[in-house]
Amino acid sequence: MSKFEQYNIVLKDIVDETRLYEFDLDNAYFKKIDSPEVQIGNIKAKVSVQKKMNTYDLKFELNGIVNIPCDRCLDNMEQPIQYKEKLQVKFGDKFSEEDEIVIVPESDGGINIAWFLYEFIVLNIPIKHVHATGECNKTMVSKLKKHITRQKNDDDDDDDDSTALDFESEDDFSISDNQTDPRWDSLQNIIENN
Repeated sequence: MSKFEQYNIVLKDIVDETRLYEFDLDNAYFKKIDSPEVQIGNIKAKVSVQKKMNTYDLKFELNGIVNIPCDRCLDNMEQPIQYKEKLQVKFGDKFSEEDEIVIVPESDGGINIAWFLYEFIVLNIPIKHVHATGECNKTMVSKLKKHITRQKNDDDDDDDDSTALDFESEDDFSISDNQTDPRWDSLQNIIENN
């Protein structure tokens, strides 16, 4: 018995009706997937399957939350997941994915959607994911503030247009005219000498 057997959808059994499947994607599911992006979560997945001519239309609806590390403080944060996706499946000789159509072997008679569900969840996570203002780990934010920013030297021109990252509050980044990132100082000298 496969660890993802419960996510098998037997397509050959579906003739004229639309079938609805529901899955609870909890911590046990994410542990079985064994992927580093998401390891904790609680997602309700609804999948409707309808046969149309020689293809099957699968409509996915995902709602819930996953816990992922905050990009700023590295503490876990809750990321809401609300996602809808469609997938067309048809039978063929061997498994393949062509554009938006998935071809499964006719001898299998169905499709396992466990990995598709996980991919849809991961695709729904924003590239930048941070806590809401005021919720980041205060200790980590103060360490970041200490290492990211520094005061500009007093002998620099006051009308210099360079800017750097600064913290407006303990856990919020903003642009500041009186501070600069030391990595950019040498580049500024190149611009001024040309």
